Formats: sequence, structure tokens, C-alpha cells
Amino acid sequence: MKKVFCFGELLLRFSPNLQKQWIREHTMPVFIGGAELNVGKALANWGMPVKYCTALPDNYISKEIMESLEAEGIDTSGILISGERIGTYTLPMGADLKNAGVIYDRAYSSFSFLKTGMINWEQVLDGYDWFHFTAISPALNPCIVEVCEEALQFATKKGMTISVDLNYRAKLWQYGKKPVEVMPSLVKYCHVIMGNIWSAHQLLGTALDPALNEDCEKDFYIQQAEKVSKEIMIRYPLCTTVANTFRFSEGEAVRYYATITNAQHHLVCKEHFTENVVDKVGSGDCFMGGLIFGSLQHNFSLEQVINFAASAAFGKLQEVGDYTKQSIQLIQSRY
Repeated sequence: MKKVFCFGELLLRFSPNLQKQWIREHTMPVFIGGAELNVGKALANWGMPVKYCTALPDNYISKEIMESLEAEGIDTSGILISGERIGTYTLPMGADLKNAGVIYDRAYSSFSFLKTGMINWEQVLDGYDWFHFTAISPALNPCIVEVCEEALQFATKKGMTISVDLNYRAKLWQYGKKPVEVMPSLVKYCHVIMGNIWSAHQLLGTALDPALNEDCEKDFYIQQAEKVSKEIMIRYPLCTTVANTFRFSEGEAVRYYATITNAQHHLVCKEHFTENVVDKVGSGDCFMGGLIFGSLQHNFSLEQVINFAASAAFGKLQEVGDYTKQSIQLIQSRY
């Protein structure tokens, strides 16, 4: 069975209930997350071997977190013990990470102080087949960009499949570089790229049709996804697969679908709809996990890959917390 390696910052999410309820009740849920860890947890939940690499301080919270990850089937031997603190962010329950109300507290975290040469990539990557990271890490500071490229170079030498999620977090790009000045140098190593037509524009500078708006017809979005995907594959010759997600809110309701594109095909998954959402955090990570899982199943067609990923992401909207606990059977029952 193929083994997946995930690299990125572990975060603690504080999710207060608003209208001062958390103050009156003296409680605030805390979730262990981080985009790359959420992917790893999804894959481990579906029975895949996963190793997770991050940096954590030497304290009892880190030890308890690592013990919990090991109990969930995630190899934590790639975690570097260094620095002084774990990064956090605060987001009201049910809100989206793109929400303007998200409050990051990641400065001076153990992960943010990583530098090249600190992680023995030759050792930690040994025996693994797939390397996954996201655009969140390079958004933190120039040193993390260098660490990401160092990791990607080692993963390339080892012949690993490399994937990236084009997460765009405007609040994180604060060190004087625009995303389009940074991400292309990392994406050039990637074989599988996931995002959406808007994040690709922000991070890679791909074309964005001026006619795009929230009132466009579905067919128009799908056509744009194909154009952007093909532009990406032309710009980055190692890329063989591009997936684009579409999640539209209609009041409390959500409409969800996705596309997948390779050299031969451009496919659209079954559309999903729900009238209410429990928790939006981690839905995109769940999609990425589903994309990796499906891509590594020899008996999955391309259509099954995109349907599995989209169904998993849609199901995550009904789960509290940062990562999914859905079974493979439940995910497949939706398509």
C-alpha cells in the first residue's frame, strides 16, 4: 500500500459560541487541526499509512497531541521538537476560514521558526510515496518558503508524487511578497494541484474571466475550471491532474460540486446540496484527502476519484471539528 507524507503547521482552533455565550458558560471548544494534518487524519481514517511532519515545542500539550495522533494511526516520527509554542487561531463555530472574523495567533510558533537544514528530509521521507503540502505554509515567512522548497527537492529526488492545495489566506501573506511571487517556484514540483479558479488566480496568476461573478451559470464555471486547469498544466509540465472545487452559500444552505482535469478528460462530479451546515472548517482538506485516496486506488476511475473527493468534502460540512471521521462506505453511498 502506498504511503503518504503530510507537511505543515499543526494549529489549535478556538471556536467560541458568539453573543457572549462562551463568556457566560466559561467554555470554548478547542480542536486540533491544520490543513495538512486534516488531510493526514482523513487518509489514516480510511486505512492509509500516513506520516505527519511539523514542529512542536517540548511540553505536555505537544506530547498529548502526538499520543492522540499515534492512536489514530498517524506516524509522528517526522515531528521536530523545537521552539516555544503551538500556533492558534480563533474562528466562531460554523464559520469559514475565509471569514473576515478569523483571528490568527501564529507568530513565534515552533513551525514559523523552521529553517533549512533543521529537518532530515532524507530520513523522514524514506519509504514514502506521496508528499503533500499547502499554500498556507509559504504564506508565513521567507524561511518557510525555503524549507518547503528543500522538502520538495528531496521528495522529487525520491520520485514521490507531490500534491499541493492552493489555499489562499489573505491575512497570512504579510511579509512583503505577493503569492504570485512565491508559489510558482514551489508548484513547479507538483503533479497534483487542487484549488479553485479564484485561488489559482491569486496564487499563480492564472487568467480570471472578467465575466465571473456569483450569479454565473454552472456550465460557465465548469468551462472556466477547464481553461484554468489546462493553463496550469501548460505552465507546470510535471502537473498531470488539476481539481477545482465550487462551494456556494445560499443563506444557510450550501451547493457543492467539483471538477477534475487531466490531459485526456475534464469531468464534473455529482452536485450536492444541503440546507444547513454544522462546521465548514476542513471541508477543502477533506476533499484533498479524498483526491489523494482516490488517486491511489488502482480500481478507481477518474470519475470515481472526483466523486469520492467531493462526497467526502460535502459530508465534512455536517461534522464538528477540523477533520472527517466518515467511513469509505458512507462517502460512496452519496454517489
